[in-house]
Amino acid sequence: MIDVYNKLLVQFGHKNWWPAETPFEVVIGAILTQQTKWENVERAIKNLKEGGLISAEPLSKARLEELEELVKCTGFYRQKAKRLKDISAFFFESPDILAKPADELRSVLLSLKGVGEETADSIVLYAADKPRFVIDAYTKRMCKCMGIEGGYGELQSIFEHSLPQDVPLYKEFHALIVEYGKQFCGKKRCAECILVNNGKMQ
Repeated sequence: MIDVYNKLLVQFGHKNWWPAETPFEVVIGAILTQQTKWENVERAIKNLKEGGLISAEPLSKARLEELEELVKCTGFYRQKAKRLKDISAFFFESPDILAKPADELRSVLLSLKGVGEETADSIVLYAADKPRFVIDAYTKRMCKCMGIEGGYGELQSIFEHSLPQDVPLYKEFHALIVEYGKQFCGKKRCAECILVNNGKMQ
């Protein structure tokens, strides 16, 4: 996988992603980014900031109707508003949760309603700065084109066992995959793919 990382890095350069001012802002983004584009998430986060609802305590106490309006641009807004209230209440009551070891933190996050593996791993990696490789739709699609298939855990294991356990590397690689997915997969530029040529790794 390090060869793939190097090719993407040469193509796109360093991405410095996930953009957030605080760890909890990452948590908010991880919930809001489910089934929507990041541009919509940025709009919703801007709305929350303007409303003074970007930290756990005020967000947990906000009216649900107000939250729904602020995050409407991300789609599934009623569901997401409820999840934001629930997870912010959890973080307000457990302010030191991000200090837990990666496996324990991941397990706790997965026990929360509305938090799946991708969301949990995004929080572990980007908010807690602990090594968990995030497997999103772009990563699955890229792997499939390279002839690598499997479930979430299988793909994650492939990445984590073929790379150094390095948080900045994991962050950079994931960001590069997202950029690759947007520029090539999302625009159906398969014939120009920098990783795969006629079904074979380049």
